Amino acid sequence: MIDNFVLGLTHGLMLLAAWRILSRRDLDDDTVAPEAAAETSAWAKLRRTPDAPRA
Repeated sequence: MIDNFVLGLTHGLMLLAAWRILSRRDLDDDTVAPEAAAETSAWAKLRRTPDAPRA
């Protein structure tokens, strides 16, 4: 039972990752520079936010 759950979970996560990659607008757009595409990613937006002061 656990084996089926783990197989389903891992395959579901791979399917989700593939779906997110294939749904990107800049996937097949050669006019977009790689730097510009990287700046629009969610991770780049998180890195640009200033760090909160630590207590």
